[in-house]
Amino acid sequence: MRGRENRSGPTEGTNLEFIFPLVGGPHARKRGRPRPSPRHMKVVGLFAGIGGIELGLSRAGHESILLNEIDPSAGAVLRFRFPGVPLHEDVTTLSRLPEGTDLVTAGFPCQDLSQAGKTAGIDGKKSGLVGEVFRLLDDRDVPWVLLENVPFMLQLAGGRALDVIINSLEARGYRWAYRVVNSLSFGVPQRRERVFLLASRESDPRDILLADDSVEPLVEREAVGRVACGFYWTEGIRGLGWAVDSVPTLKGGSTIGIPSPPAILMPNGFVGKPDIRDAERLQGFPVDWTKPAEGISRASSRWKLVGNAVTVNVAEWLGRRLRTPGIYDSGMDSVLRKGQPWPRAAWCLGEDRHSSTVTSWPTQRARKPLEDFLRFPAEPLSQRATSGFLARTRTASLRFPHGFIRAVEAHLEQLNDSDRIAV
Repeated sequence: MRGRENRSGPTEGTNLEFIFPLVGGPHARKRGRPRPSPRHMKVVGLFAGIGGIELGLSRAGHESILLNEIDPSAGAVLRFRFPGVPLHEDVTTLSRLPEGTDLVTAGFPCQDLSQAGKTAGIDGKKSGLVGEVFRLLDDRDVPWVLLENVPFMLQLAGGRALDVIINSLEARGYRWAYRVVNSLSFGVPQRRERVFLLASRESDPRDILLADDSVEPLVEREAVGRVACGFYWTEGIRGLGWAVDSVPTLKGGSTIGIPSPPAILMPNGFVGKPDIRDAERLQGFPVDWTKPAEGISRASSRWKLVGNAVTVNVAEWLGRRLRTPGIYDSGMDSVLRKGQPWPRAAWCLGEDRHSSTVTSWPTQRARKPLEDFLRFPAEPLSQRATSGFLARTRTASLRFPHGFIRAVEAHLEQLNDSDRIAV
């Protein structure tokens, strides 16, 4: 086994393969020897959300020169947090990228690719907007592209979404690498996996995205009463989202359009929902990063903004690697055969596609226990929410962690006792 740690040292119904062709491309180049990446990149952030990628890249020394975001609440955050950077709302009306663009980033909409969404796929009205990225690339010769989305896209419809995207990059002369990355490895207690795909016409993207690797630590499932554990109180039948000493993936909202923060079971038995300011911190943002959104929407809208964001710490790591690439060792990688499922990490430099053996943990940064990480008082999970959750668990066939259901029942009993005392 090789060492791992620091190994470097569109519209609905439209055929997406027509929008960004799978063969040829106006800027396709003959692939030569990769050149070093620039130390300082000028970045265009498409589908920027509240600027998770952009904030991380700026911390690594890169500069945003144009942002795009159609959601008014997110746009209010971007205008306040990135003063002086032009903001274009609708990507479909953006005529071209600025001259001198070094990197285009796009955390394109995941609704059609998410397991929790409608799974319409890459042809869906939302996720199909990634075609706008390729339209803009066809008009401007951009050396670097960074895409981000949910890992379910590797499986949905046999991985067709990723196949379409990668074919489109290759048609335009890009070398590429992608990897599922877990935010837990970057010092925040949130279990959040996302696919990051980096493509370049100039350099070897593997030396940025795949050069760092670590071993995913073993997690003890039976941890009730010892450490804080996160779960989704809106679930309980088919899933739980159980996370030991962390919270499960923060969501953009529920299927009925209301905020859906996770619950946390503390070692002392208290069950509560984290404050939005701690949710921001769980994504690597400073406290009250999304506060400007309250000027045009309800305060609860901040949960959607945070849940849809990219973890800042991950983007900062990528930004630092863009400035100082590592050296990727592909000695244990294997060729991807036609028809094989997409693996959790892969790459191509112009000929065969290869599966990579890297994990979803580029590093293992130290992090505080979840209980100590939280700065703000949690809101107790209400009687109604707790009762509803317990009712669902009684009809489920899930295997719950030892002591978990009893702890939630005790929380409900305490809430009921408090009501009786109040009366």
